[in-house]
Amino acid sequence: MRMRKKANLEPRMERCRSWQVLDPAAQKGNWRELYPQCTALWVEVGCGKGKFTVETAQANPDILLIAIERCREAMVMAMEKARDLELKNVFFVDMDVALMEGCFAPGEIDRLFINFPDPWPRSKNAKRRLTYRTFLRLYSRVLREEGEIHFKTDNAKLFDFTLEELALVGLPVQNVTRNLHAQGVVGILTGYEEKFHAQGVPIHRCEIICHPIPDEAAQ
Repeated sequence: MRMRKKANLEPRMERCRSWQVLDPAAQKGNWRELYPQCTALWVEVGCGKGKFTVETAQANPDILLIAIERCREAMVMAMEKARDLELKNVFFVDMDVALMEGCFAPGEIDRLFINFPDPWPRSKNAKRRLTYRTFLRLYSRVLREEGEIHFKTDNAKLFDFTLEELALVGLPVQNVTRNLHAQGVVGILTGYEEKFHAQGVPIHRCEIICHPIPDEAAQ
């Protein structure tokens, strides 16, 4: 996500510091200590301005939600939402997704959300797509056996690509749809999704069931 630099970013970040994990690697294997009463650990990749993040945390007070976002200008807006709602079960991390294995222990995550990632449409950039096989292998290592990835996109080509990659590495999918809101709004929407739905853009979604992926399957 590209956003204009905010002159007051640092003071705003400081006022939300209680909702930010500054050293995610130090939490490896111990994330649940941030919210000991949680029954599950969920992680959102690329939370943006945080609409889906805070509404998901608010609707599921028994889970711990960790939101990853590299754009600090967006992340501060998400943290402010969490602060204003006084949520205690959501925390934010400024981190590259590729570094997840250094911050989460094997099998530590119960569910992963990937909502509307950059489709990287050029073929030469396929390896940068968050559903490329090497990323899928990474997720399979930090997700528990039978843990889930919930994936949503408005990009039909990215969705087709994702299904092909899942078949290649042998990860099963369920609840596959190419028009999630055809009969009315389903679930919690992201900010982007809300706009897409208003424009009549179909939303593609699937749930991926994780298990270990052999290295050779993700080459």
